[in-house]
Amino acid sequence: MEKPAGESGEGVRSVLRALDLLALFDESHRSRSVRELIDGSGLAKSTVVRLLATLEQRGLLWSRGDGRLTPGAGLLRWAALAQDAWRLPPEAVECLRALSVQSGGESSRIYIRQGTSRVCVAQHEGTQQLRHVVRIGEEMPLWAGASGHVLLSDCPPEFLHRLASAAGQGPDFESQIADRARRAADQGWAVSHGEREEGVSAVAAPITDEAGRVVAAVSLGGPSSRFTLERVEAFLPVLTKAAERLSDLRFIGTDS
Repeated sequence: MEKPAGESGEGVRSVLRALDLLALFDESHRSRSVRELIDGSGLAKSTVVRLLATLEQRGLLWSRGDGRLTPGAGLLRWAALAQDAWRLPPEAVECLRALSVQSGGESSRIYIRQGTSRVCVAQHEGTQQLRHVVRIGEEMPLWAGASGHVLLSDCPPEFLHRLASAAGQGPDFESQIADRARRAADQGWAVSHGEREEGVSAVAAPITDEAGRVVAAVSLGGPSSRFTLERVEAFLPVLTKAAERLSDLRFIGTDS
C-alpha cells in the first residue's frame, strides 16, 4: 500500500535529522557553530546548511552576530506549554518534598516512560552533600535503574523484546529485563545498584491511574554507599505511601 505523502521516507528522515541537530544544544553547549553541528551530526555540510536555514526560518534557531547559533525564540512558546503541561499540583510537590525529608535527605523524583527511554519530569533535590544530579527532562535508558523496572512492570512482551533489541546488550538481555519487570510487579517496588552508572542506586514504586496501570514511577536516588539493604528497607514504607498519594492525585495525563 502506498504511504501517505506525510509518511514518505525522505520527509521523516529530514524531520529526524532536524531534531538531531536541535538535540546537540544542551546546558554545556548553549551555542554552536555550523562546523560543530556538521561534526556532531555526521551529516553532509549541504544537508546541515539546508536544515539550519529551515530551523532559523521557523524560529527554532537563532543566528547570533558572531555567527554562532542558539535555540530560537520560537521554542519559548513550546517550552512554556511543556512547563504548564508537566507542572505538578501543589499537593504533588509537597509529597516529593516530604518523601525527601522522611528519607533522610535523599533526592526524590518522578519518571515517565517515553518510547524506549525514561524521562525525569519532576524532582525535589535532597539535602545530602553527596548526591546524584539529574536534570528535568533528561532521558535515560528505560532498561536500567529502579524506575525503569517499575515502568516496565506492566509492559507487554513484544515491547520488552523491542526494548532489548534496541539496547544491544546481548541475547540474554530480554530475559533479564523481563525478570526485573516481573519482580517489580510482584513486589510493588524495585531497587537497583549501579545499573546505569557505577556507584549510583535507587529505589522506586509505581504511580498508577484509575485502572491500576503504571503511568509513572516515584523514586529515591543517591550514592550506593547510602542505599544499603537496611536503609532501602527503611525507605520502602515512606516511598510506597508517597506512590499511593501521588496515584490518588491523578495528575499524570490529565489537564490541570
